[in-house]
Amino acid sequence: MYDVAAPPQSVSTPRDLPDDQGITMASFLYRVGHFSFTRRWIVLVTWLLVLAAAGAGALASGIKLTEQLTIPGVESATAQTILEERFGEAASGVGSGTGGAAAAGADAEQPASTRFVVQAPEGTNLVEDGSLQTVLGALAPVGEQPQVASVSDPTQTGTVAPDGGAVYVDIQFTVPSDDVSDATLDTIATAETTLSDDGFTVAVAGGPYTEPLEFLGPTELVGVVVALVVLLVTFGSLLAAGMPILSALLGVGIGVAGVLSLSAVVTISSATLTLALMLGLAVGIDYALFLLSRHRQQLAEGVAPAESAGRAVGTAGSAVVFAGATVVIALAGLSVTGIPFLATMGLAAAATVAIAVLIAITLLPAIMGFAGERLVPRGRAAARAQRSSKAENRWGSFVTTHPVWTLVVGVLLLGTVALPATQMRLGLPDAGQEPASSHDRQAYDLLAEGFGPGINGPLVVLIDAESDPSVLPTAMEQMTTALDGVANVAAVAPATPNGAIEGMEAPEGTPQADAAIITVIPTTGPNAEETADVVHDIRDVRGAVEEATGATVWVTGAAAANIDVTEKLADALPLFLAIVVGLAIVLLLVAFRSLLVPLTAVLGFLLTVAAAFGATTAVYQWGWLADVFSVATPAPLLSFMPVLLVGVLFGLAMDYQVFLVSRMREDFTHGADAMRAVRSGYAHGARVVLAAALIMIAVFASFVFSGNTTIGPIAFALGFGIAVDALVVRMTMIPAVMALLGRSAWWLPRWLDKALPNVDIEGASLETSGATHGSKKDDEHAPKTTA
Repeated sequence: MYDVAAPPQSVSTPRDLPDDQGITMASFLYRVGHFSFTRRWIVLVTWLLVLAAAGAGALASGIKLTEQLTIPGVESATAQTILEERFGEAASGVGSGTGGAAAAGADAEQPASTRFVVQAPEGTNLVEDGSLQTVLGALAPVGEQPQVASVSDPTQTGTVAPDGGAVYVDIQFTVPSDDVSDATLDTIATAETTLSDDGFTVAVAGGPYTEPLEFLGPTELVGVVVALVVLLVTFGSLLAAGMPILSALLGVGIGVAGVLSLSAVVTISSATLTLALMLGLAVGIDYALFLLSRHRQQLAEGVAPAESAGRAVGTAGSAVVFAGATVVIALAGLSVTGIPFLATMGLAAAATVAIAVLIAITLLPAIMGFAGERLVPRGRAAARAQRSSKAENRWGSFVTTHPVWTLVVGVLLLGTVALPATQMRLGLPDAGQEPASSHDRQAYDLLAEGFGPGINGPLVVLIDAESDPSVLPTAMEQMTTALDGVANVAAVAPATPNGAIEGMEAPEGTPQADAAIITVIPTTGPNAEETADVVHDIRDVRGAVEEATGATVWVTGAAAANIDVTEKLADALPLFLAIVVGLAIVLLLVAFRSLLVPLTAVLGFLLTVAAAFGATTAVYQWGWLADVFSVATPAPLLSFMPVLLVGVLFGLAMDYQVFLVSRMREDFTHGADAMRAVRSGYAHGARVVLAAALIMIAVFASFVFSGNTTIGPIAFALGFGIAVDALVVRMTMIPAVMALLGRSAWWLPRWLDKALPNVDIEGASLETSGATHGSKKDDEHAPKTTA
């Protein structure tokens, strides 16, 4: 048994460092690790209190989530605001299509709307045989519900299919989706059942029928189980394997709860939470793995537990801090895009990663303190580690002996995988990409079959004549005429003003109209290239109308918003990439005190991200292996995925660069020649990097199969990118490059060497101070074996 019931009666202090060393990062982190080990109860209780506070904040916030993916300032968003101001509740749902993209633009605080789609039995014409009256009769009780503002009349709105085989009715509520009562939904369900019994096919979508995106489900837990198995194989100890899982879960709990606590004042989406959860869990386990591996190695060498904890945090912990800093910089850098939802996703994930770093360098050493000498590798675990080290030695020797061929094969392989990226298209998710069992997907398919694919992505042309309402009739006529000449348009609805205009009947007392809308139905779906052409063509022809009348013409709707968001994100990518890569190069320059190591790291990343884009395009856009990866319908990739993937994958790729190359740098600094440093550093670090990569791949893979059409492609791209980066780039190509460069890999101009701060990532100050040579006699406070 081990006595861990009481804190130590006296506390040993870390060994003093020589005055000429100063306080480097390694020495500071050494003290942090030593303190956390010896004061483990204080550290543990502190983190539990932080978790409780974050949880209380999340509950107090009311946990309000939204699926909005709009960008303020783009034309479609500005037009939507004007539309709501001029048309009020009548604007709700206009141009939104069916689910997916509709949900993306829906405001959770505004009154909801639902689309009730009915398909007649084959060969039946709803108008000619009177079946339309049957449909309207079944829906009559719905209009009598107190929460229903209106039920549209398809004979007035023109929502009967040209062949009479289908019809849709829009139900406008007086309350948001979450507030629609069960009684109201039961009435709609009764109408659905009645019509289904009569042989009609019915689908109800939008509003309360749009399934919320779950950010945590049973599939995600599979990733945790796989991670535990990898850790168990790596450490050969259930106790050691459970420690990274425990610390990572605590960190994720704090991070996610902290994000939720802000949902009352900041727009938070389920995708934001899922990304924070996914990254926090992956890096939390990985960072703990790196530290714990160093700690167990030192214990096996006879270093005292408390001393080993301090040294592990001072050396491997320095790499963790730098690796975490690159991830945080990359994620926080999403703010420079000027896109609110993307900035929120980045900052939330960055905060969760920062917490994972703090947990790794404080809570993990505390947990090490409770475990004491039980973490010393023994028997089979030690033998397994020795066999694994021999395997890594063989691979490391091979790639460093044949560096040129290694690089040629690696570049050709990744270049081939990247080829599909040249055909990559971007867009926003719509209901057509959802599982066939969802309400929105069923309505989407019925509408496309009955009205054509364009019905799911209608465009709204808004004519604003507020400055001179008298020109509105002329502008309506001219714009309608101009639209008749636009290609790939299936239908143009009559212009609808927001009030009375000359020549049109209106109830007495109706105010004069100062705006009008024209609904345009493309011949193709929301994400089709032809639909994007329609949007651009409408924006091209409106100029003549604006010049002739003085009115302002806007184009909005879900499909237009899709195009605006995609183009805005594409414009933001170069600046974001330049800032993130530039800052990361500076960080790596400081960490490794080398010019060439950061440059090779970045070049390797470019190969990684190109391959990740290529594979994701092949699976999610082309449909390769669609059944394997649960891709319901191949479609363009998420418009914000390239920016997000570049940020996240760059940070994670630098993790492995830091962990692997820092060990090479450490051996080189401690006297090994360049080639021996590469091989010995590789042999010591490769096994842990491989385990860390497998864990991260497992975590990301579990989100691929979650059924979330937003997160699935992102998780696949990240998982594939990590596999490529860890196995091909960092563990194969980088050692080959380092072997070719030799000592020049560590070259740095003397003036720059003097200018850069000495962060001592390899822990040289600990070595020279003697702080790393503690024996078990020096440690009075690790749990001891008792009779």
